[in-house]
Amino acid sequence: MTAALADPTLTAVDRCDRCGAQAYVRVVLEASGGALQFCGHHARAVEPTLRPLAAVWHDETSRLTEKAALADN
Repeated sequence: MTAALADPTLTAVDRCDRCGAQAYVRVVLEASGGALQFCGHHARAVEPTLRPLAAVWHDETSRLTEKAALADN
């Protein structure tokens, strides 16, 4: 396991593989063990296709609503 996957928490340096925005979802594929990272938008777009192929679907999109709630206070 790589160091990036040892700590599953996504940080600001983790970027979406589709658009380069901050990643909030990491998908580890069952067959290859390769990992993909997505922003919330692209994770929702690819979920129907990738979820059945995923060994791990690590989703931190709840952090987006937490940030919005803090900004409203």
